[in-house]
Amino acid sequence: MKLLGILPFARFLLEQALEPGDIAIDCTAGNGHDTLFLANIVTESGKVYSFDIQEQAIKQTQIKMEENGINNRVCLINQGHETVAQVIPDEEHRKVKAAIFNLGYLPGGDKDIVTRPDSTLQAIQALLTIMPKGGTIVLVIYHGHEEGKNERKEVETFTEALDQRKAHVLKYQFTNQANNPPFIIAIEKR
Repeated sequence: MKLLGILPFARFLLEQALEPGDIAIDCTAGNGHDTLFLANIVTESGKVYSFDIQEQAIKQTQIKMEENGINNRVCLINQGHETVAQVIPDEEHRKVKAAIFNLGYLPGGDKDIVTRPDSTLQAIQALLTIMPKGGTIVLVIYHGHEEGKNERKEVETFTEALDQRKAHVLKYQFTNQANNPPFIIAIEKR
């Protein structure tokens, strides 16, 4: 057996949740890597909504989509992920099968601009409301900075309290690594 690293495991979970034609959400567009990954899974018959509050992240993601010729199935939104339920048309809500968050700050960007627990928890709650049964939310939690520690604590508290009849919650982490390694919390709607 070979254990998957954090990012390969996050992608494995997304691959299990998505099929061509589905709708996926990248809640933190960043440099566009997850948006591209999702767009390749849902294919031309699907759609990806990609959110980020930083214009720099949206521009970088747009360039990556254009370079790969798939910008026709990606909708870039320069807003916080907490607006997910308002931005995605009502008729598409039940088609949202997976969402991913990379919590922390934009790699190579301004480290003072970070994800915040209040908007992250609002987005998770909205996703759990609009997603169909089996919808999966993957949170990659980077907590090596002060704001990240606070967000980690609040996200863990929230997800641990979810009713097991309404959601399965998985935590995937390597426990013997130094320097606050990232870990995953995955939520599958029941």
